[in-house]
Order: sequence, then C-alpha cells, then structure tokens
Amino acid sequence: MIGKSGHTPQNFTLIIKENTMPIIKIDDKDYDTESLSEEAIAQLTSIQFVDQELGRLQAQAAILQTARVAYSKALSDALGAELVFN
Repeated sequence: MIGKSGHTPQNFTLIIKENTMPIIKIDDKDYDTESLSEEAIAQLTSIQFVDQELGRLQAQAAILQTARVAYSKALSDALGAELVFN
C-alpha cells in the first residue's frame, strides 16, 4: 500500500519538474519517488499499468459501442427493406 493513511489511495498525480526528482502526490501529500521503497515503487508501477489498461479498454469499449449502433441501424434498415419487398 502506498502512504500510511490506512486506505488505498484513489488517485495520485506524478509531477516531474525540470532538473528535479519526480514527485508523486498521494492523498494530498507529496512523495519524492527517489525515496520510495521498492514495494511502494512496485505498487505505483502496478497502478500506472492498470490505469493505462483501463484507458485502453475504455477506448475499445467506445469503439465497440459505436460499431453496435451501426450494426443495429444496418439491421433496422435490412428489416425495413424486407418488409417493403414482402
């Protein structure tokens, strides 16, 4: 777990300033990433991976939802054409 607040942080912000060590803000507290334990760095890396994967999956879901709408419209058009010809 990152931080000592006794709960899982819901969001964090990585701040990188020129010529300084990267700082991460967790639960409104700044941490120098150079001073984090190996376990904390591993957990942070996992969170970053999960966030990236969630973003990728959300984009994929949006693509699939768009495709579903297009297929539904095509089906409706096809059914409408069948009714006209029958």
